[in-house]
Amino acid sequence: MMASLLSWPGSLRGRLFLILLAGLLSAQLFSFVVITTERDQTARAIMLTTLQRDVAVAVALLDRLPPSQRPEWVPLLDRPTYRFALGSGSPGSAMLSSRLTMIANEIRTALEPRFPVRFDAVSGPPDRLQGHVALSDGSALTIVVQPAHWPVASWLPVALAVQLLVLVGCVWFAVRLAVWPLTRFVQAADALEPGRPATRFAEAGPDEVARAARALNAMQERVARHLDERVRILAAISHDLQTPITRMRLRVETGVEGPEQDRILGDLEAIEALVREGIAYARSVHGDVESPARLDLRAFLESIVFDYQDTGRDVVVSALPEVTIVTRPQALRRILTNLIDNAIRYAGRAELDLRITHGRISIAVLDRGPGIPADKLDAVLLPFVRLERSRSRETGGTGLGLAIADQLASAIGGRLTLSNRPSGGLKAVVTLS
Repeated sequence: MMASLLSWPGSLRGRLFLILLAGLLSAQLFSFVVITTERDQTARAIMLTTLQRDVAVAVALLDRLPPSQRPEWVPLLDRPTYRFALGSGSPGSAMLSSRLTMIANEIRTALEPRFPVRFDAVSGPPDRLQGHVALSDGSALTIVVQPAHWPVASWLPVALAVQLLVLVGCVWFAVRLAVWPLTRFVQAADALEPGRPATRFAEAGPDEVARAARALNAMQERVARHLDERVRILAAISHDLQTPITRMRLRVETGVEGPEQDRILGDLEAIEALVREGIAYARSVHGDVESPARLDLRAFLESIVFDYQDTGRDVVVSALPEVTIVTRPQALRRILTNLIDNAIRYAGRAELDLRITHGRISIAVLDRGPGIPADKLDAVLLPFVRLERSRSRETGGTGLGLAIADQLASAIGGRLTLSNRPSGGLKAVVTLS
């Protein structure tokens, strides 16, 4: 329990706050001790100087007064920390503390050698110092000193509390000011995704922050250029393959009919499908070529479901709430059709579900198929990744359907997530802002 309370904070903000607060509090405490010590020493010096002067004047005055008038003057000479008493005083001990010894030396310096003085201490609380003096006529006079601490002003604790609050507030503000750029960098890095338009980081603030912002923006531009180059290469290869494939198809179709011709035509169809998917994947990275439009999502999903049902596909949808969004309709249609085709391929049936949670719209495509191993859920969103190893298009597809859906979801400002259903099957959710 104690170890957990004393554990080092995990965040940089917490560590900086503790370090700065501990350092400033230590400095404040040291300053307070130094000022308090200097105050006590100054007060003690003033008290001893005043005591030395006043005691010498008072004893000389009482010595010159007639014995009959001394009782009237003694109360007038009293002070808060010392007083005078006619007589030998109370019995005491000759053992003096260091503080009482210092006071005794000051009084001895003021009175001797004219008035020899003897000191003793009377136990308290509080302890008192007695100085025994014999006046010129032989009368006994006792100087009773009761040292007192200087009182603390009533406003001082309030001032210290206000000072502490101001100190904590300044430390918190300084740490927040120092850590905030780092937090913004983290947010910008989290928002950086291939296929999604990058937001330039503001190149303002302190020199270090401005240089880091320029470096981040330059990195985003390099990533975008690299992605564009990869996509252009893929699109060019896919496009250029269409011409020789078409020539090969014409030659096969004009050749001798038979089983061999059917097999070659089937292979050409598979190649053409792969080329079309490659072009679609290349274009999916640039999902912003389509202008956004206002869309009645309920009618939109019903039209997709009806299209599948008209072709005899088993696609159903649950109750749909009324919701209108601004998005890119063709991109969203391609996302959902890819997910539905994937569900039908592996489960023979697809279910659509639309939900609105905390202002975010989630469209789920569910099936009752074999699902995907948990360690492969992220991998299947990459291009040309297929869990089915037969390389057959009928059973495994091209390996681009989910990749295209993921790219398009990012391009329209959404996100595609895959998860296995507890009761069996796959759940693909497209989340839109």
